[in-house]
Amino acid sequence: MKNKLAKTLQDIGLNEKEADVYLASMALGPSTVLKIAQTAGIKRTTVYSVLDSLKQKGLIKANIQGWKTLFEAENPEKLETMVEQMRHEVRRVMPEFASVFNLHSSGAFIRYYEGIEGVKQVYEDLLKDVRPHEDYLIMSDQSQWLEQDPVFFNQFLERRAKLDINVRALLQESDMAREYKKNERNLNWRVKILPPNIRLMTNLVIIPRRVIINQLKPPLLAMVIENDSVIQMNREMFEIIWKSIPE
Repeated sequence: MKNKLAKTLQDIGLNEKEADVYLASMALGPSTVLKIAQTAGIKRTTVYSVLDSLKQKGLIKANIQGWKTLFEAENPEKLETMVEQMRHEVRRVMPEFASVFNLHSSGAFIRYYEGIEGVKQVYEDLLKDVRPHEDYLIMSDQSQWLEQDPVFFNQFLERRAKLDINVRALLQESDMAREYKKNERNLNWRVKILPPNIRLMTNLVIIPRRVIINQLKPPLLAMVIENDSVIQMNREMFEIIWKSIPE
């Protein structure tokens, strides 16, 4: 019976020690840590942390009697409440689960790269993968983008300029952006300046086979999305904005 109950408790989210301590507390009634540890067959020093964990789950309560603290299991009906809360949480995030599943089912790939070295690798891969005469579309705050690693990204701009690709950039309004606009030919790209009220926190790059979203504020990270529908949507949004801004 004990093994069956312990397995049920583990099935609903308790670990092995939590299950043993909860069952021992139920059997004993209000008891000291020492007594619970002896009954559960667990070291007393370990039982303290297990009891804290069970208190956070609402399955154990502590009562002070004189100089002693006695621990007592809550009514097992609490378990039903805990399971219902788990069901509610799963239902709440089900749309997110569904979107991830549908994206996977459609043949999409999403990869995350954390830290500056991971971000730089994403941009290195862009230079390797973009083909001659293809579009390379950007929406960016170049000041923040360069701050991630000024040496690397300035060299990146120079290397990209040597490729025979069609680079167009929508840049957040700044002195740097205006300077880039004046010297478009030097970096082999076309630049348009976004309205002054636009503030970007990410750098967006669109090439025919992927979309890159680079978060510019710590923690630095980049997300690579390979999905035809997502790429097409971002490309169309870019074109709408591009056409709305005069030369």
